[in-house]
Amino acid sequence: MSKTLTETAQALKDINKKVQLIYAFNGTGKTRLSREFKQLIAPKTSGGDDAQYVLPRTKILYYNALTEDLFYWDNDLTHDIEPKLKIQPNFFTEWVLQEQGQDQNVIANFQRYTDSKLTPKFSEDFSEVTFSFRRGNDEPESNIKISKGEESNFVWSVFYTLLEQVIAVLNVAEPSERETNQFDPLGYVFIDDPVSSLDENHLIELAVDLAELIKSSQSDVRFMISTHNPLFYNVLSNEFNRRKDVSFQKYILEKNEDGSYDLKQSSTDSPFSYHLYLKSEIEKAVELGRLEKYHFNFFRNILEKSATFLGYARWEDLLPNNTEGERKAYVKRMLNLLSHSKHAGEEIATIKDEDKRVLTYLLTQLNETYHFQSKKN
Repeated sequence: MSKTLTETAQALKDINKKVQLIYAFNGTGKTRLSREFKQLIAPKTSGGDDAQYVLPRTKILYYNALTEDLFYWDNDLTHDIEPKLKIQPNFFTEWVLQEQGQDQNVIANFQRYTDSKLTPKFSEDFSEVTFSFRRGNDEPESNIKISKGEESNFVWSVFYTLLEQVIAVLNVAEPSERETNQFDPLGYVFIDDPVSSLDENHLIELAVDLAELIKSSQSDVRFMISTHNPLFYNVLSNEFNRRKDVSFQKYILEKNEDGSYDLKQSSTDSPFSYHLYLKSEIEKAVELGRLEKYHFNFFRNILEKSATFLGYARWEDLLPNNTEGERKAYVKRMLNLLSHSKHAGEEIATIKDEDKRVLTYLLTQLNETYHFQSKKN
C-alpha cells in the first residue's frame, strides 16, 4: 500500500530488524526519509538549540547530505593562499576529536578511501582542517582545497570514526563499566548514501568495512542504510546475508506520480540486478502507457551493461536491424531522445507515440534475442 514519507519511516521503525537496506533512485527522497525517521525518533522541540539537539544526539545518529553542512570552507578570498575547512561547533565532532582524540583515526580512514598522499591537519582546537598533498618528490603541497568528492569522503570519515567509537562503547555489556553513558539511549543509526564520489574499488572496501562494523555491534542499536548505488547495495546485501545471526531486510523505495511512496520488500537471498530493475521499470511504463523520455536513458543503461556482459564492443551492436538491414536509424533515434537529466523524477518531457512504439519494439527484440524474461513471466 502506498504511503507518505512519514508513514514509510514509521514502517521502517515498526519492523524489528537489526539492519534494513533501502535502494532508491537519486531524487526519490532518501534524504527526506532519513529526516522523517529522525523526527519520529527525536522530534525537534521549542526552547532553543540546546533543546533541539539533546534528543537527536542520544537516541539517533544519522548521516546524510545535511551532515556535510557541519563543515564549510573559508576560502581566504583576501590572499587566496590558505583555504580551511571549518567545523561548526557540534556535539559529535567535539566528542570524537577532542574528548576521544580520534583525529589520527579520522585521517587514516580518509586516506583509506582517497589517497595516502592526501593528508588532513586539524587545528589545535579542532575547529578547522587544512589539507596537504605529497608529490612524487615527497615535497608536500600545503594548503590545498580538496574536491567536493574528497570533502564528502572526509565528512564520512569523521562520522565513521564516531560510529566505531560509539559501537565500541555500547559493546561493553554493563552500562556502569562504560567510559561514557551518554550513548546508552541510542536506538538507531540512519546512513544515507556515503558513496557518491567513490570509485568502485573504494566503494566495495567501504561497504565491506561498514558491514563488518555493524556486524560487530552487540547492542540493540538498529541500522538503516539507504543508497542509489546498486553495487554498494549488492555488496552490503551479500555481506549481511553471510551472517545468519544478523536479522536483515532489504527494500526498494519507489515514488509514485501522486507523491506517495511504495516500500517494496526485496528477496534477501539474491542480489539486486540494476539493469533488470530498469528493464522492469520500462515494462511497467509500457503496460501503463506512461513511457517518457527518461526511459530511453534506462534502455541505454541496459544495453551498455548487457553489451559488456555479452562481450560486444558497443551498446549499439545489441540493437536490431531495420527493414533496410541497418541499425543506424534506431541508433540515431536513441541518441536524439536520450535525456540529460540526472534524476528520473526531474524528467517531464513527453515523447511521440512513434517513439514509444520504437522503444517498446526494441525492448521486445532485446527480450527475444537475448532470452531475457519479461516482467509478466
